Amino acid sequence: MSTPLRVLYYNWVDYLDTEQRGGGVTLYQRNLIAGLVARGDVDVTFLSAGLSYDLPARPPRWERQRHGPAAADVARYELVNSGVLAPAHHSFGDPAQVSHPATQNAFFDFIDRTGPYDVIHFNNLEGLPAEVLEIKQRKPQTTVVLSLHNYYPVCPQVNLWFAERESCENFREGAQCITCLPHRNDARLLRIANGLSYRLRVAGLQPGSWVYDVAFRSILGVGARGMRLLRSLRGKRVQPAQTPVAQTPMAQTPVSEPHQGAVPAAAFAARRSMMTALINANCDHVLCVSDAVGRLAVRYGITPALVSTSYIGTVAAAQFARTAPAAQVPKGEILTLGYLGYMRRDKGFFFLLDALEALPADIAARIRIVVAARAGDHSTMARLAKLGDHLAGVVHHDGYTHDDLDALLAPVDIGVVPVLWHDNLPQVAIEMHARHIPLLTSDMGGASELGRNAQMMFAAGDTAGFAQRLAALLAGGIDMQAYWRGAMVPLAMHAHIEQVLDIYGVDDGTD
Repeated sequence: MSTPLRVLYYNWVDYLDTEQRGGGVTLYQRNLIAGLVARGDVDVTFLSAGLSYDLPARPPRWERQRHGPAAADVARYELVNSGVLAPAHHSFGDPAQVSHPATQNAFFDFIDRTGPYDVIHFNNLEGLPAEVLEIKQRKPQTTVVLSLHNYYPVCPQVNLWFAERESCENFREGAQCITCLPHRNDARLLRIANGLSYRLRVAGLQPGSWVYDVAFRSILGVGARGMRLLRSLRGKRVQPAQTPVAQTPMAQTPVSEPHQGAVPAAAFAARRSMMTALINANCDHVLCVSDAVGRLAVRYGITPALVSTSYIGTVAAAQFARTAPAAQVPKGEILTLGYLGYMRRDKGFFFLLDALEALPADIAARIRIVVAARAGDHSTMARLAKLGDHLAGVVHHDGYTHDDLDALLAPVDIGVVPVLWHDNLPQVAIEMHARHIPLLTSDMGGASELGRNAQMMFAAGDTAGFAQRLAALLAGGIDMQAYWRGAMVPLAMHAHIEQVLDIYGVDDGTD
């Protein structure tokens, strides 16, 4: 190309965020941008919104990123005073998630004064009103791309997971949303807390440092509300689901501090309808990180012609070439399962405990499990320890780092991904798959697309089905050579970048 391709990436949190908020999307964005910059023919700009606020309040505006690490190769900006708090649960039920003219105008001004851009790629819409997608009407030559790393356009909780206890398969025209969040923070207090955090960061005080925490707590107070706000700003879950949520009737689900009063069901229904309409009218491409996400996108109203699967590139792909599949599990020997991630209900951890506890004694005696997850509460850890009396063995690692994975996974024969929600494509599944560890997965989400083998799947939440799959593995009834012949080869970042550039309409001359 004679001139660099100009690409604007958006996500609600800076891709160099020192607290690594945004999880896997932040890591993906960092790796993608590094790869594009290294090419030398792509000019990348980054924008975030929904986290920084002025005290006292002022209209939405944009500025160069004034806090966090420097990035000489990438111009980083943020939209300050957005009408939409991020992440999504901070503005749950707020109509500004769809329309907030002042924020939309600030976004348009940013594009006018820093552009033009060949591509605007939204890795999320959290932190902005969805009407910013109408930039396509103002800049028709710009390619507008939306990646679906979660289900935010159709679910204000982003994950189609109702009340921290079950998959949301029917939102009942918005009525389900009314009682979904177990807790809601006060939006006014969150803006104040975000404003204080913004000022402390600009002054050079880093979140997590002693000085930052003392300054924050001394101003907002050290009570439960102040600590909850501090945790919220650090990207913590609103209500960590370490233990199963009581099965209370939906009408009695506790919701405190609602956003400016109750939001009617019709408003949630209108939100979904308007967001999908905005996407269909303005996006050139909707990229889904797995086929499972694509099917849901179409099911919930995204135009099929816009939708394509774009498996994200990962540095873990290098492990695939350095490892080899293990031999078939010999009859009569111990089978070691591996579970990575979080002790959360949506991730299927408590289902896994139930399923392992229910195993017949002859199967249980040949099963060992390695769990790598931060320790849960006392009752959860007691259940895990007691499993040691039922199974051949239980090993618990209280969390892990990427550098730990090779040693941690060395004894694992089968990775278990028992999710109960539409988990887009769990990074933990990719990490195990890339090391040639076959995956036993539920039929929800994208994890099963790595192995592409129906014999290594069970219905989500089905303890009997899970036990049947273990029995088949122990009996040597699943052909692992066939499994790996049909399995997906993990996508390296450089290959993903070529695919992304092709989506952007760039011909790099290779065939």
